[in-house]
Amino acid sequence: MTQFHSDEYVEFLRLITPDNQHEHMRQLKRFNCAEDCPVFDGLFNFCQMYTGGSVGGAVRLNHKQTDTVINWAGGLHHAKKNEASGFCYVNDIVLAILELLKVHQRVLYIDIDIHHGDGVEEAFYTTDRVMTVSFHKFGEYFPGTGHLQDVGQHRGKYYSVNVPLKDGIDDESYNLLFKPIMAKVMEMYAPDAVVFQSGADSLTGDRLGCFNLSIRGHAECLKYMTTFGVPLLVLGGGGYTIRNVARCWTYETGCLLGRELEDKMPPNDYSEYFGPTHALQIQPSNMENQNTPEYLEGVRNRVLENLSKIPPKPSVPFHDVPPDAIAADQMEIKEDPDATGGGAEAEAARRAHPDGVEPDEGDKDDKPARFDGPGSAEAGHDPSGAAQMDVGEAPQSETPAAPGATSGGAKEEEAAATKEARDATKDAAAAADVKTEEAKAEAEAAELGEGAAQDPAAPEPEAPGPAAERRDAAEGAEGVVSQLPPRKSPAGPGIMASDHGDEKE
Repeated sequence: MTQFHSDEYVEFLRLITPDNQHEHMRQLKRFNCAEDCPVFDGLFNFCQMYTGGSVGGAVRLNHKQTDTVINWAGGLHHAKKNEASGFCYVNDIVLAILELLKVHQRVLYIDIDIHHGDGVEEAFYTTDRVMTVSFHKFGEYFPGTGHLQDVGQHRGKYYSVNVPLKDGIDDESYNLLFKPIMAKVMEMYAPDAVVFQSGADSLTGDRLGCFNLSIRGHAECLKYMTTFGVPLLVLGGGGYTIRNVARCWTYETGCLLGRELEDKMPPNDYSEYFGPTHALQIQPSNMENQNTPEYLEGVRNRVLENLSKIPPKPSVPFHDVPPDAIAADQMEIKEDPDATGGGAEAEAARRAHPDGVEPDEGDKDDKPARFDGPGSAEAGHDPSGAAQMDVGEAPQSETPAAPGATSGGAKEEEAAATKEARDATKDAAAAADVKTEEAKAEAEAAELGEGAAQDPAAPEPEAPGPAAERRDAAEGAEGVVSQLPPRKSPAGPGIMASDHGDEKE
């Protein structure tokens, strides 16, 4: 949670309860936990559950475990960095988008809740890595933000899209705006992932809403976004006529699964809540649509004009990917590259059974030398002498000829001569090495003097060997690593507008 929210605010949510809230009146006011954001039993556990669902869904999309994730408990888009707002305590949407940004270069956020998604817009108001698009009621309505001219700042200019609407908008008018605007967004912005907030308080008959959308009209927006084939995280949101919220999200779940649900609801334990019709769909009312064709056309043209000012998507690859917010083993990721028999597991198994290892195997480099192979021992090849081999010379094979194969006398004589020459070269090299060692020993003795030569307790110098050479190399590598600068943490998605504001006292 502290990836977006302040440490003090998260700690407050963890400790506050209905029993001790009277002891923290100053903090209640500071963090806006009053009136529409009351303290209740299990508050922090509730925040953990719905936030974990959204972040966990983002992790699944990052790992390409699925192309669509649903968390109807999420979508609380009003919460700010340092305070609760509008029934929202923790902004799971911002946290999920931050998780998606670890893998995806650009993320698109769409909000069809009747209220403006102010918390999400504020978090990404100055960055171009997230585009926020909100269709909402504007004017004398909570939260009072989301003007058509609010388009973002700095690098985020034109990456905040607001579509202000008036009372009574119906399915036809809504989709006349939604589809052309979203088509332009997908063309110009080209996101790598989409987060869709499907607030149901924009339906007709909502206790706090004033739109006139049917369930089919509401779901048409979600169905349209699935046609672009982009990873999709679908979240819930507002909705205050509970039976209609359940109808809407049930129907939209079927749409995402490619199933057309029957209108007649089957009998169940909650049938009494859906009487007397027991139908899945609801009928729009006869309320007046205050969104005139001229108004809708003006809003659409202005939004499309702003979108045309967005520069093309840059092609910059990612190099460092931050770790997942939720551990991979908790997400049931069972893919293991070592399960096929190679890698670390095979190396551990090999060292756990020394019976099958050749003598002095521990003193050899794990990387096979050029002469390693069948017949190398018989030929007398020393792996440490591979570097003496001419670059243009191909290694000679000592593998016996297959049964039935024939060779002329000339080939046998040539092979024998080659072997003798190779043995002679090896003997000469060995003799030269002995003379070199003797010369070194005499020089060392001369430098040490007679006193060092007469000391019987002086240990003999360690003979050079593969183990000593490998130890010296390891000590040298440690010295190089210790001089390297520490690995820097990957940069975040960009500057957040919420970071510029001062906390309320």
